[in-house]
Amino acid sequence: MRRAKGCLMAVVLSIAGVAQADERDLWMFAQWAGDHQTRPFREMLVDARLYGVVPIHQLLRSASDWRLCKASPFAVPPSSNWPNVRSTLALIKTLGDQGILRQFEVVSAYRDPSLNRCAGGAVDSAHTRAFAVDILLPAWADPNPLCRFWQQHGQAWNMGLGRYPTGRIHLDTAGYRTWGGDGSAGSSFCIKPS
Repeated sequence: MRRAKGCLMAVVLSIAGVAQADERDLWMFAQWAGDHQTRPFREMLVDARLYGVVPIHQLLRSASDWRLCKASPFAVPPSSNWPNVRSTLALIKTLGDQGILRQFEVVSAYRDPSLNRCAGGAVDSAHTRAFAVDILLPAWADPNPLCRFWQQHGQAWNMGLGRYPTGRIHLDTAGYRTWGGDGSAGSSFCIKPS
């Protein structure tokens, strides 16, 4: 029954034009959250007026390779990293408020260092410090407004913007930089203004 429900949800989301990243949905999150303390993290988001900028079950998704790496599907970042979470969520909120980032799905956020290594993340990945999210946009979405925002305001936000061959877009507030499919700035869909 649950599998049929998941398939139906994927069809509904597909029709709505939103990509379904993986099986880590609300149901799976509710099961996980029952055994894990998320209340202090949620309260921090409420106090910062950032709760709901990203649905909590997406914001706590670990690496997409969690199953392959025998890791948890979700993770609460250490409280020492919560200021980093706030900075990236404030960026995402601004992008949403400006109509640049409306429909998206977070498929990876905080990763503990061992999961990051197993998943093939960069040694000093912003994901391990809770600065970063990887998102999927609907197939019809134009990523160029993100690029223009990065060019005009990215330095002030300390914004990293990358796009991977899978179509995922990486956003962080851990340094003004951009990259593309091969990991270099030269392959980015976004170039630094002259």
